Amino acid sequence: MTDQRLLDIQSGHNFRDLGGYETTDGRHVKWHRLIRSGSLANLNEHDLNTLAAIPVTIDIDLRAPEEVKQAPDKLPQTANYYHLPVFKSDETDASHSDEEIMSRILKPGNGYQHMLDVYRRMVEVPTAKAAYQQMFKLLLSNEPTQANLFHCTAGKDRTGMAAYLILSALQVPEKVILQDYLLTNDATRDFRERWLQRLRDKGESEIVVENRRALGSVSPDYIKQAIELINTNYGNVQNYLKEYLGLSSDDLKELQHLYLA
Repeated sequence: MTDQRLLDIQSGHNFRDLGGYETTDGRHVKWHRLIRSGSLANLNEHDLNTLAAIPVTIDIDLRAPEEVKQAPDKLPQTANYYHLPVFKSDETDASHSDEEIMSRILKPGNGYQHMLDVYRRMVEVPTAKAAYQQMFKLLLSNEPTQANLFHCTAGKDRTGMAAYLILSALQVPEKVILQDYLLTNDATRDFRERWLQRLRDKGESEIVVENRRALGSVSPDYIKQAIELINTNYGNVQNYLKEYLGLSSDDLKELQHLYLA
């Protein structure tokens, strides 16, 4: 298995390995241990074999219940499935049609403002706390030669927050974490631009298109909204991991032992 950031997935988007990132003390995140992605609902046989070869043994689904019902995961034969919903419903709108959110996307700037609110809520709501706490328990339980995959629908917001928390726990610098976060825009650019062009072709206004762009991409403003709230309430992300998510110093040391080289 080669070390590469973007995985060879044909029928899915935004499948990325978090390996190789350097920590503040000069260690590196191990390859083939932490995979972030978008939906697994449409994976083909090639894709499932790719994930099985890593091997992915834990699949953490951060989506809301109706998203799971609408588009259930296709699992590699090596993986066990865990449903850990960050929200009770899809607050990110990644799975919602234009008709379902029309009132939101007709007003200029609403998409951007909505995403800022989503990131604030991911820091504070009880469902998100429970999901990310359980996620860390699973990461601590997995075997040293096996991989954890965590995802939502687009693999950018609930997944992006999960990646921020995991990489922070591993002592990866915030600047590097933000670079990884923004890779979503590169990894999904072609898909996203084709989708937005179809909206234009259907006669949608540029207001709708730009709101959909805000909902369908990531901005440093989004994740920084969460980081600022964490810093305001807890001082820094390390305190948030310990005081809010309940990770002990031993847990953090074990995570670093398991996932750093």
